[in-house]
Amino acid sequence: MGIRVLAFGLSLSILFFVLELVRREALSFKYAFIWLTVCVLGLLCAIFSDWLFALSRLFGFEVPSNFIFFGLFGIFVFVSLLLTVFLCHQNRRNDRMAQKIGMLELEIRRLVERMDRK
Repeated sequence: MGIRVLAFGLSLSILFFVLELVRREALSFKYAFIWLTVCVLGLLCAIFSDWLFALSRLFGFEVPSNFIFFGLFGIFVFVSLLLTVFLCHQNRRNDRMAQKIGMLELEIRRLVERMDRK
């Protein structure tokens, strides 16, 4: 029973922390959604531990803790992949922005040169 209370408390704490980060706009909902989903799953597993045992048996795991570790590993790999995709998009946006800034600086220099000639 103690481990269920600990899992419930930890999941609830992380849930409130993520919600607070979203409220303070330190974390966007796009990134917080994954954390919120994991917290809700943790809460459900802590409350309905019979489901956890049934799911672990269904997927062929002898011990539910192995199922949890495997599930967390899968989630972390998925989150890592998503963050890599977001990072690549951000890098492309930064490259485009740097190119546009360079073009604007060149145009400003040309305009300043034209104004100096007159």
